Amino acid sequence: MYTVEYHANDDVRLVEKPVPEIGPGEVLVQLKACGICASDVMEWYMKPRAPLYPGHEPVGVIVQVGEGVDQFKPGQRVFIHHHVPCMTCHYCQRGAFSQCATFRATRLYPGGLAEYIRVPAPNVQLDVLPLPDSLSDEAATLVEPLACCVRGIDRANIRPGDSVLILGAGSNGLMLGQLAKMRGALRVMISDFIAYRREAALKAGIDVAFDPQDGSIEEQVAAVNDGLKPDVVIVTPSKISVMQQGIDLVAPGGTVLLFAPPPPADELSVKPNHLFFREITLRTSYSAGPYETRQALDLLRTGRIRSESIITHRFPLQEAPQAFHLVANPGEALKVVLHVD
Repeated sequence: MYTVEYHANDDVRLVEKPVPEIGPGEVLVQLKACGICASDVMEWYMKPRAPLYPGHEPVGVIVQVGEGVDQFKPGQRVFIHHHVPCMTCHYCQRGAFSQCATFRATRLYPGGLAEYIRVPAPNVQLDVLPLPDSLSDEAATLVEPLACCVRGIDRANIRPGDSVLILGAGSNGLMLGQLAKMRGALRVMISDFIAYRREAALKAGIDVAFDPQDGSIEEQVAAVNDGLKPDVVIVTPSKISVMQQGIDLVAPGGTVLLFAPPPPADELSVKPNHLFFREITLRTSYSAGPYETRQALDLLRTGRIRSESIITHRFPLQEAPQAFHLVANPGEALKVVLHVD
C-alpha cells in the first residue's frame, strides 16, 4: 500500500509499506479521504521527529475487524479519531482529555494518510464513529477539526450577547465564527490579510470581516461594536505577535483564547497588572475528545456547519506533495483534502 511520509514541508513522499495486520479489538480501515491540518506543516513540530506518517482527519471503510469486535462490520463507513482518552484518570474526570496519558499514547498506524489504517483497540472502543449515508466522505473529514473548534468555543466561555473577534480567517477561524454565532454571540467579527478569506468568512455567515491593512483593528472593531472592544478574542495563528495583539484588543472582563501552539522557545510577554485590573481571562485549547467528535458529527450531519464553506481544494493521495505545499503556502486555500479513489 501507499502512505504519505513527511520529512519537511518541501519533502513529502509517497512510500510503499505492507498493509498492517490487526489484532484483537482492532479494525483495518481503507482510507477514502483525509484533510491536511495546519499542524501537519508546522515544521518546528514536525521536522525534529521526521520521518513521520501524518494525517489525523481520516474517513474510510472498514475492511476487516479483529477478534472481539462486535459493534462494527466490514463495509461500514467511519470516522476514526487518532487519539482517545482512558476516561478514568484524574484529567479525564475533569474533562481535560488531551492531558490524559492514554490520549497522548494512542495513535493510528501508520497514520491517517495511508491507503490502509490499523485502528488500535482503545480507539475502536471510544471514537470510531459510523457515518450516515447523507454525509459525504469529504464532509466527514471535518469531524476532527470541527471537534477541536467545539472544544475551543466551550473554553472561550461565550455568553449570549457577547461580541467575538477572531484573528485569522482560515478554516478553523470560519468554523469557530459559525460556532460562536450558534452560542449566542451578538456580533462575530474576523480579521485576515487575505481578501479571499475575508469574503469566505462573510459567505459563511460571519458578520464583519476586517483587513488589518486598512488601519487599527481596535478602531475598526469599535466602529461596528458600539465603541467597545470585543468580549472574546480567539487567536488562531501561532505567532506570538498575534497573541499579544489579542490580549491588547480584548475588553475588560473578557476572554482571550489561544487556539494554536507557538514553538517551545517562544515567550509571550504578559503584564499581570494589565490582566488583573481588567479581569482578563487567558485560556488555551488543545485537540478534542470523544464528546466533541460526536457533537461535530451532529453539526455536519444536520447541516449546521456546511463543508462547502470550508473545503476549497482536493487532491488525489498521489499528489500529496503538492497538497502539503499548498497548505504550507495557503493563499486563497482554506481546507485541503486528499482523496483515495
